[in-house]
Amino acid sequence: MITTQRVALVTGGAGFIGGALVRALLAEQYDRVVTFDKLTYAANPLARSGWPHDPRHELVIADICNAAAVSRAIATHQPTVVFHLAAETHVDRSIDAARPFVETNVVGTQVLLDACTSYWRELPEPARSAFRFVHCSTDEVFGCAGPDELFSETTPYAPSSPYAASKAASDHLVRAWHATYGLPTLISNCGNNYGPWQFPEKLIPHMIVRALRGDSLPVYGNGLQQRDWIFVDDHASALCRIASHGAVGRTYLVGARDVHTNRTVVDALCVTLDQFAPRADGLLHASAIAFVTDRPGHDTRYALDPSRIEHELNWSPLTSMAHGGLDATVQWYLEHASWWRAILDGAYDASRLGLGTRS
Repeated sequence: MITTQRVALVTGGAGFIGGALVRALLAEQYDRVVTFDKLTYAANPLARSGWPHDPRHELVIADICNAAAVSRAIATHQPTVVFHLAAETHVDRSIDAARPFVETNVVGTQVLLDACTSYWRELPEPARSAFRFVHCSTDEVFGCAGPDELFSETTPYAPSSPYAASKAASDHLVRAWHATYGLPTLISNCGNNYGPWQFPEKLIPHMIVRALRGDSLPVYGNGLQQRDWIFVDDHASALCRIASHGAVGRTYLVGARDVHTNRTVVDALCVTLDQFAPRADGLLHASAIAFVTDRPGHDTRYALDPSRIEHELNWSPLTSMAHGGLDATVQWYLEHASWWRAILDGAYDASRLGLGTRS
């Protein structure tokens, strides 16, 4: 029986961005929020114990490529909106082994689109008109921006890494399902996220945990690669706004206008760590910075123009690196050392990936 309740199904809801979105949806008083997640290496282990602890939240452990499991979850929970965040996301891993990225990001997206289309076609009005499919993607699909260029929603795709190519393919599939079958889809392309609960393979937590362990801080190439950074809770709020107010068939670039080089970010992290967790030997954390061989196909600049979401949906971020974001992130990792230490004691040891030596 179809109800008028707001029910969100979040694929990848046990991940970093997905978890932030689940918390945001519950805070926005959704009646039910369902996390659909395979619980891969990067999933938050607290998801297994029912995180977040809210009776409106349910966890479904399944693979996005399993068509029967996907269809069953949709039929059982009857979502009014599907947020698609399930993806393999780490560029370095995609360089070492591309196939899991194609399977999850491309095939998994097709499986989900098929299931959602079948479900949506059978919905009665007004539920059919109200249903939304929100696809979460990345600015990396656009390739390398010029020195003064800002990506827009009409920037041509030119992905450089296997990860970026797989996300570009998934974006095209979502647009094709809207154009061919009429599925009410929306797409967001976001910059680099940071904040609590991020798996320590990504730049900011990677540097934090290595610094706290007394390890070197490897910076790729010259460290001048520019990225558009956004606090994860701001990204989650943007996805909520896109689902509730976005125009069907529209793409929205989600950025905080907070562009920094990787070297600048690492330097700022070192200063923050010097304040909150000084080294026992009295040296500054920046003394551990070591420039290492760059990764293949490393884009030198990403920068977004978020004017559309700012003006059409009246959205803007609340946090920047300089005004609370970086300090809050460092303090969170200091307070949750048991979480990331357990990860480093397991299958992931924060060693170098992405040299392109494996296939």
